[in-house]
Amino acid sequence: MLIPKHISSLIKRGEDVSLDFKQTVNNYTKIAKSIVSFANTKGGTLLIGVRDNGTISGVSPEEDKHVLQHAINFYCKPSPLFSIKEWVAEGKSVLECIIERGDEKPYYYKDSDKKWWVYVRVNDKCLLASKTTVDFMHQQNSSKPIEIEYGKVEEGILALLKTNERVTLKQVSKKLNISYRRASRTIVKLMSAGVVRSHTTEKAEFYTAS
Repeated sequence: MLIPKHISSLIKRGEDVSLDFKQTVNNYTKIAKSIVSFANTKGGTLLIGVRDNGTISGVSPEEDKHVLQHAINFYCKPSPLFSIKEWVAEGKSVLECIIERGDEKPYYYKDSDKKWWVYVRVNDKCLLASKTTVDFMHQQNSSKPIEIEYGKVEEGILALLKTNERVTLKQVSKKLNISYRRASRTIVKLMSAGVVRSHTTEKAEFYTAS
C-alpha cells in the first residue's frame, strides 16, 4: 500500500522544531507537553502513528483523537487551537495533528503531579522554559505599554553583550553585582524592546544582542 505524498514528505523531512513523530498517544501529560511546546514556539505538527525512525506503526484513530482532545482540553492551559486530519498509509491509520502558533502565550501543561509547566520547542526537543522566557511571554501579551529607561543595569547588560557574543543570567548577576531577580527583570525589558534575544538550550539559557 502506498503512503500519501503529503505524509511521505513529512516523514522524509524528519523531526524538527515544528514536526514530531509519535507512535501513539496513550499518555495525556506527555502529549500535552508536546502540544504546548509547539503553541509556545512556532506551532507545529504531531504525526501520530509514525515511529521515530519514520516507519508506519498506525493508530486506532478514534481512541487517539479522544486522547488528543482530552489532553488539549484538560492538560493544557489555555487550550491551543488545533486541527486533526486522518490519513491511510500502508493500510494503517495515521493522524496529522496541527497545533497553531499560540497568541495567548505562555501555554502551560499539567504533569502527573498536577503541576503546571511551560515548555518550548528547540530543534527536535521539548525544553522547559526559564522564568525569564515565561515572564517575557506574559509581557508580550500585556496591554500595558513597555517603557524602557536605560540606567546603569541596562547599560551594563548591553556593554557585556558588546564584549561577549553571549551571556547567561548568572554572568549578568555576577558582573553587575545584582540579584538574579533584578537581572531577569531587566533582561525581560530589553527583550521586549527588541534589543536582546533569549536562546533556550538543554544546558542553560543564554542571551545575545538582537
